[in-house]
Amino acid sequence: MNVPVETPDAIDIDDGGSMGFRSGVSRLLGSWRLAGIAIPFLVLFITLCVWSEPFHSKTNLINILDQQSAVLAIAAAGTLVLVAGGLDLSVGAIYGLATVVSGEVAEHHSAWIAIAAALLVGLGVGLVNGMIVAFLKINPLIATLAMSFVISGVALRVSSGNLIVLSQNSAFYTFANAELWSVPSAVWIVFVFLVILGLLLAKTSFGRYVVASGGNAEAARLAGVRVNQIRIITFALSGLAAGLGGVIDTSRLLSAQSTGGGPNLTFTVLAGIVVGGTSIAGGEGSVPRTTIGVLFIALIGNGINLLNINELYQQIVLGIILLLAVSIDVWARKRRR
Repeated sequence: MNVPVETPDAIDIDDGGSMGFRSGVSRLLGSWRLAGIAIPFLVLFITLCVWSEPFHSKTNLINILDQQSAVLAIAAAGTLVLVAGGLDLSVGAIYGLATVVSGEVAEHHSAWIAIAAALLVGLGVGLVNGMIVAFLKINPLIATLAMSFVISGVALRVSSGNLIVLSQNSAFYTFANAELWSVPSAVWIVFVFLVILGLLLAKTSFGRYVVASGGNAEAARLAGVRVNQIRIITFALSGLAAGLGGVIDTSRLLSAQSTGGGPNLTFTVLAGIVVGGTSIAGGEGSVPRTTIGVLFIALIGNGINLLNINELYQQIVLGIILLLAVSIDVWARKRRR
């Protein structure tokens, strides 16, 4: 990208001790944001342990991680998109396309070809999303919403609207279901993916450019950051993650359907990101917080099922939590200003 290496240092050094003070305040706010989701998570976890004996069983906890593996991967990459000042509403559709592509290919070719096909499809669609947003200057909400309809139509065409059931590709099944220390490989794969994205955002120059692009795009451009390229890369990573989520779930279930993701998956992913403390206005967020946010929502659903509570209340609770998370983000930004 030929981005000047000295750019972030120049930004940090400018204004002397003032910037050092602001950096310290930012770190403090980040700690409070982490506590803001970690504390409710721990309270909910302990409450469910007390109220439901099956909840804290090893089998149930591993099942939660296994079932949420795709959501965790997609939300982690979606965090980078949101931090960079974008928004990807097409992840549910990309997930659906990846499932049917991997299912169709796995029926006639090797497992690795099917996996690669799904990942490349997700990456390709993500790149297209990024270029539409960056070069056509279309609002990312509108651009990715429109693309979700296009992608869903393509997925329906690939599968002919049918449920794809795999029966003979044992290697493809092993991709997500092989166990290490009683934990499915899907969980390990996503764990590695989360670590990579977490380090990419928190510890690299690219991560600093992502934050700068979402915090103040014009200032970042003047400092030499290629904002368009940064945002394209984040959308590409989001598409790749949706492809990974799709192929993982197809491997887990040995079945695929074009409507398997859709708005529900997109909403769950976005809710996890925002509840985890990522700012909807960009420039602030982290993968670990998103991970806790997604698992917090998963615990709510799991607890409602174990306690035999009407699932209708799950939607109500999630809606209230999302409104509270957005309200807190808006309030925090006003306070900082």
